[in-house]
Amino acid sequence: MKFGVFDHLDRGQVNLTDHFENRLKLAEIYDVHDFHAYHIAEHHGTPLGMACSPSVFLAAVAQRTKKLRFGPLVYTLSLTHPIRIIEEVCMLDQMSGGRLELGIGRGSSPYEMGYFGVNAENSGKLYIESFDVVMMGLKNKMINFEGEHFHFKNVPIELECIQKPTPPIWYGMSHPQAVPWAAQNQVNIVCNGPGAPVKAITDRYREVWSDTFSQDCGHSEPLMGLGRHIVIAPTHTQAYQLAKKGFDAWYKSLQHLWRANGNPMTKYSIPEDFDAAYRGGMVLLGTAQDVAEQLSGEIDKSGVNYILTRFAFGDLSFDESKYSLESFAHEVMPLFSSSEVSA
Repeated sequence: MKFGVFDHLDRGQVNLTDHFENRLKLAEIYDVHDFHAYHIAEHHGTPLGMACSPSVFLAAVAQRTKKLRFGPLVYTLSLTHPIRIIEEVCMLDQMSGGRLELGIGRGSSPYEMGYFGVNAENSGKLYIESFDVVMMGLKNKMINFEGEHFHFKNVPIELECIQKPTPPIWYGMSHPQAVPWAAQNQVNIVCNGPGAPVKAITDRYREVWSDTFSQDCGHSEPLMGLGRHIVIAPTHTQAYQLAKKGFDAWYKSLQHLWRANGNPMTKYSIPEDFDAAYRGGMVLLGTAQDVAEQLSGEIDKSGVNYILTRFAFGDLSFDESKYSLESFAHEVMPLFSSSEVSA
């Protein structure tokens, strides 16, 4: 089992200078405790995400860490020119000594896309073309491409990544029907929501993976991740109070643009009601032993091999997030590496 971190960098109660610095300090702790990777979101015009330019923040992460892998989850390809994505990906991979993890996606908010003049309903082909161009540019020194949205003839690519042919690719997934493309292209996936439905995705992924690569010993199984909010405190009551405080503030930011446009989300994979999210296993809280037992159950339900922890969210303070993180690293992670925990 590997452990990573997902972070919206959603706005809390401190000023932005301290907000960014606190997240970088947490990244240094992830690095020390051998978390596999630190993944951040891209959002625009909303308190849900302050890393609206993921590459800018990740350049700082590259300099503040030594071993920690990191990357966007995701670059919203429909909002950025693919040549700029290629160049930034190559720069980050070089600046970090080959530690970049490359998440790609179409984008989930029609309001954020609209700010950039992109029609969300018609963005599918734009996303696909952009992805094809990015992959071409990472693998070749010249781009020649003819599509509906992009036309390139003999465009030179001077930069390159350390990791060949590309950094590891990541994609968010919510339904088994998208699995074959991901498995056949060795794409790592991330899921949210209840563990049981995720099992259908991980089972299907392993089935397609086995059919595609079973005879090729050079391919190791990609990571299949599950995101979970985690709060650890000295007592269950303290953890519950902190988790509810942070979760409610985070969800308010999640809904911000939707509510501002009179269209609150009703079908998100994580319920807005905190107690429902906790009962459903999407929030893990309590003492370190409580969290270990809850996490073991979620891994069994979902079949994942990668957990994306969330220690910093909503209006949790730096010290509150740091306590959860260090307790998890010292008391929970070793149990899973040695298979000593049981639900």
